[in-house]
Amino acid sequence: MKKTLVYWVLFVFTSCAHPYRLTNKEYKKQAKAFSKVLKEYPLHDSVNNAPYFAGTTNFSMRKPNFVVIHHTAQNSCDQTLKTFTLRRTQVSAHYVICRDGTVFHMLNDYLRAHHAGVSKWGNATDLNSMSIGIEVDNNGTEPFTDPQMSSLLQLLDRLKKAYNIPQANFVGHADVAPGRKVDPSRYFPWQTLAMSGFGYWYDTTRVSVAPDFNAVQALRVIGYNIKDTASAIQSYKIHFVPQDSTRSINEADRKILSDLEKKYQ
Repeated sequence: MKKTLVYWVLFVFTSCAHPYRLTNKEYKKQAKAFSKVLKEYPLHDSVNNAPYFAGTTNFSMRKPNFVVIHHTAQNSCDQTLKTFTLRRTQVSAHYVICRDGTVFHMLNDYLRAHHAGVSKWGNATDLNSMSIGIEVDNNGTEPFTDPQMSSLLQLLDRLKKAYNIPQANFVGHADVAPGRKVDPSRYFPWQTLAMSGFGYWYDTTRVSVAPDFNAVQALRVIGYNIKDTASAIQSYKIHFVPQDSTRSINEADRKILSDLEKKYQ
């Protein structure tokens, strides 16, 4: 009897100690609701004039093709986890990486997180529907920690292999939402990621720029939305020239963009 009582006390204690016990139940409830829709309407279609549904035998689940990296703009991992578990915030991500390198997986990779908002990269719009969102715990005014970067690189390696994500499709929130977002900030080490195959970097050692080179069109080729040219330049500089806060293209930028254009084509 005493042993049973001890087990019961431990069960109650551990259940109450889990800070996301209740929101995890809500997560499972929502996931089951989506599963139920698929189960009840596996042949659902938008047409009703065909004599019958002819199901193909060649299909698979849709999978992510981009990774969008953010900084949390908050002061702790706990604060971000709480934000992402409150229904009223309507924001989320697939992963959160804490300053000590701990990685929280918050949403199945095949499900759509609310992390990118209004976004565009190349011809891709609505990045939420085709990407994995990773939030790195950082308030935007500080360097990222070594444990964070180590965990991030390991995570990106797994995602790239699992979903065959192209090297060019590892981007920042500022890249896909120029003028609206600036994360993951000028402190983020994009060159380190590029050296591991996540995004590209430049080498202007032997670059000579053609007289008719169009730097703005190069931004478009890389993927930037150039509708607002100044904002596109700002996002490019946050990513590739973080020490430069201007919104104009100089000769050094022309060399960088000339080299990047070839890599992103």
